[in-house]
Amino acid sequence: MRGPLAGHRDRVAVAAALLVPPLVALALSPARATLSDANVVLVLVLVVVAVAANGFRLAGVLASLSAGLWFDVFFTEPYLSVKIAGRADVETTLLLLVIGVAVSELALWGRRQQAAALRDAGYLAGMSEALELSATGRSPSALARAVEAQLVEVLVLASCRYQAGVAGLGGPARLGRDGQVVLDGQVVDVEGDGLPVDVPIEVLVERHGTTHGRFLLQAAPGARPSLARRRLAVALADQLGAALR
Repeated sequence: MRGPLAGHRDRVAVAAALLVPPLVALALSPARATLSDANVVLVLVLVVVAVAANGFRLAGVLASLSAGLWFDVFFTEPYLSVKIAGRADVETTLLLLVIGVAVSELALWGRRQQAAALRDAGYLAGMSEALELSATGRSPSALARAVEAQLVEVLVLASCRYQAGVAGLGGPARLGRDGQVVLDGQVVDVEGDGLPVDVPIEVLVERHGTTHGRFLLQAAPGARPSLARRRLAVALADQLGAALR
C-alpha cells in the first residue's frame, strides 16, 4: 500500500517529468549547431532515467513524452515548432520515445525487484528471530507473540492470534503444509482471488504429528501472498511447535 510519502514522491516525479525535459532542452538549444542529435538524445534519456528511477510508471512515461516533444521543438527543423521536416528527425524523436518508455519499464522492474528483495530480507529476519527465540529457550508464549507478528507481515494480515489446544480445530479455511489454502474443501486461488476475508484461516501448530494449537489468521482485503510466503508462514508456525513440550 502506498503511503503519504509515496504519494508526495509521485507528485514530485510527475512535476519533474513535465518540467525538467523542457528546461534541459532549452539549456542545450544554444549549442545545437555543435551538439549532435545523438548526444542530445543521451542527455534527455538520462533525464528520463532520473525520473523513472522513482519507480512510478506514469512519471516515466510522461518524462519520455515530454523529452520527445521538446527534442522536436528545440532540435528538429523547423525550430520552435512541433512540426518535423526531415525523416531522420522523425526517426530520432520516435527512438527517443521508445527508449524512454523502455527505460521507465526497466526502472520500474528494478524498483520492484529491490522491494521484493527487501521483503525477503524481512521474512528471513523474522525467521531468524523465531529460531533464536526457540533456540534460547524463551517461553512458548513469547515465541507465539513473535510468530504472530511475523505472520501478519508475511501474509499481509489484518490480525493474527494463537489459540492453544485442539478445541475448535477444523475451521472452514486452513493453510496447509503445502502452502495451499483450502476453504470448505476447495483450494483457493490466492494469487487470483486473494486470501479469504470472510472467515479466519487456521494454521496448525504441530509437534511430532501431535496438534497443540493453531494460529487464526484474519486476512486484509486484497492480500495475495505468494506460495513461497505461505510456505514460510507454515514454517514459522512450526517453530512454535518445535518449542512446545
